[in-house]
Amino acid sequence: MNALRVGITIGLHHEAETLWNNGIKQNAVFLAEALRQCPNVAATVLVNTTQTAITDKLPWDQTRWPTRTFDDAKDTLDVLIELGGQIDAAQTEYLKQRGVRLVSYCCGFEYVHAMESVLFRRPLWGENLFVNQRYDDIWMIPQVDNISRSYFEVLRRLPARVAPFIWSPMFVEERSKDLPESGRYRPGSGPKRLSVIEPNHNVVKFCLYPALIAELVYRERPDSIAILQVTNAEQIARESHEFIALMNQLDIVRNHKAVFLGRHDTPEFLARNTDIVISHQLENPLNYIYLEVCWQGYALVHNASLCPELGYYYPANDAAKGAQQVLSALDQHDAHASWYRERQRTMIGRFLPDNPQLVATYSALLDDLVRKPIR
Repeated sequence: MNALRVGITIGLHHEAETLWNNGIKQNAVFLAEALRQCPNVAATVLVNTTQTAITDKLPWDQTRWPTRTFDDAKDTLDVLIELGGQIDAAQTEYLKQRGVRLVSYCCGFEYVHAMESVLFRRPLWGENLFVNQRYDDIWMIPQVDNISRSYFEVLRRLPARVAPFIWSPMFVEERSKDLPESGRYRPGSGPKRLSVIEPNHNVVKFCLYPALIAELVYRERPDSIAILQVTNAEQIARESHEFIALMNQLDIVRNHKAVFLGRHDTPEFLARNTDIVISHQLENPLNYIYLEVCWQGYALVHNASLCPELGYYYPANDAAKGAQQVLSALDQHDAHASWYRERQRTMIGRFLPDNPQLVATYSALLDDLVRKPIR
């Protein structure tokens, strides 16, 4: 079998689109980096499915990760992995006529998006939904398996398989290189700054439980807390009467020890504003933010069951145990900050694009893919 030429779709909306507004573009680059390591891959290319021009303003090295339009790439591919941009029926037919395998790479909690779109009138596709029936395989990352597997399989009419989650520090380190200590955590004296940086776009990653955890810590050790900072919350703190009423029940808010902020660049906010990050998720137990925080040595208090070895883990929705972990970080973290950071980096190794087991798994997925008859 000849080595494969693999495309990975992205959907650009701006020529200089940031990498920090969501994880999809990072995901595409990380996947490309992992596939580059596979012995059965000859080349990888990022394939933009929108009309946005490809220019040198893109925030990644196009020598290392070549980026092309669909029309420029379509005749040079053996496999197209649809990840961040969707191709249409005509483009699918063109690829199929050429014998190209098509993979749906699922890295979002799409069932939740669909459910909220329907129930809360959040338009996604309207009446123009196109569900491609001609994928040759479905690969999904582990954290979306439990809630979205059947959603993928029934609509796409094909069994799904779990593919390894991939992350690299390349972007967080590049963004942090000019920050104090290259953005790494620095021990300090006095009360600590607690940060919550959930996106607050939906029920999956929402700031309420972290705020409750901070409240329990504040009740027990008020002098240990300098401030609670909740990012991506400025709008709901102004406009949601329910959120305002809930927050006003908390001592940490009543005593003016909490602020609700807008959107911030994560690496810079960590480096300049943060000592401890408190996180909570529903049905998304592995996320880039956990790895970014831990790689840089910050105390991460979280309930992500697919990486309990990282940071300070608490189970499920147990705010009391989450508060205990914040107290542990307050008492212990600075004393072993360097050891903690290096230990986190060692454990994160299983997610890196050059991890041998990860590369072997993707190589095996590709081998199985090309053995299948084309749909």
